[in-house]
Amino acid sequence: MNKEEEERPCSSPRHLSCVSPLLHTMTTEPASLESLHVLYQSDDYIVVDKHWDIRIDSKMWYEKQTVQAQLRHRFPQLADPSTYYGFRFCHQLDFSTSGALCVALNKAAAGRAYRCFKDRTVTKAYLALIRDWVEEQTQTLDFRIGKNSSEGKTHMMCIEGTEGCGNPKPCQTELTVLEYGLYDGDPVTKVLLQPLTGRTHQLRVHCSAIGHPIVGDFTYTLGADDAPYRMMLHAHLLHIPLEPQPLLVSAGDPFLPVVDPKWLPQRTLRTLTTTMEALLEGSVEHDRKIKEEERKRARREEERRKRSKEQRTEQESEEQRRQCQEWLSEWAGD
Repeated sequence: MNKEEEERPCSSPRHLSCVSPLLHTMTTEPASLESLHVLYQSDDYIVVDKHWDIRIDSKMWYEKQTVQAQLRHRFPQLADPSTYYGFRFCHQLDFSTSGALCVALNKAAAGRAYRCFKDRTVTKAYLALIRDWVEEQTQTLDFRIGKNSSEGKTHMMCIEGTEGCGNPKPCQTELTVLEYGLYDGDPVTKVLLQPLTGRTHQLRVHCSAIGHPIVGDFTYTLGADDAPYRMMLHAHLLHIPLEPQPLLVSAGDPFLPVVDPKWLPQRTLRTLTTTMEALLEGSVEHDRKIKEEERKRARREEERRKRSKEQRTEQESEEQRRQCQEWLSEWAGD
């Protein structure tokens, strides 16, 4: 942990390390080269609280404000000259999305994290403010998502059945309602979103598909929602089940009246703390079951190899006895 950054523990199972930022690290001010908030740092990883409206990296000469540039500015000694950007980003966050972003500091660490993402053992949870009041308090959003090939929309994704939607793939998102309230006088719902798959713009497309687009999502409201200072989507929690020590980091909650007075909660259904505790307990139990299944598969494979070896030994012994009998018969005949 960078000594310049303050920290406090967040709710988590005892065997997981977890860090979350204090409230004062959250701001409605635009990003700058110096405004990099570090949530976690070790010899292998850095987790930062990515600012809203900033790209992770860019090959465009005019893109001066990127997370990569912020990292080079803060940690020039950690940049790897063998990589194009100097740092290995373990996953992606949209330009408009803020929150926990993990960076690997060496090739081996990047490989370990990549395997977790590839095996879908990583737990991610996002906070969002979405338009209007959502009636169904917990639901699974299950819409196949593909690339939009329609003219003027090639930068967008779309759900299956939309005109111009190409190669749609399965996508699932868990949605849990936390609070109902108003944003700048309009009804909105504060929700926790857990992506079970990892498609481009998945959360934004899924929320739009149920008629509750994310507040400030200029793209998926076709330019209509342009009043808020940012898109209200934040990567709140990241859990990567690394061995021997899992990485668990919380990027706090920026959607609070003390941060943005335009957000006015009116009715709370469940607290973020209890919701996250339940999610993490489920994640830990899921990891335990996966590891137990892996151990069972390893035992079955070991037993299969042992039986195969015993069978080969028996066959070899039988062949040796047959050859010995032939030699004895030949000797007796002589």
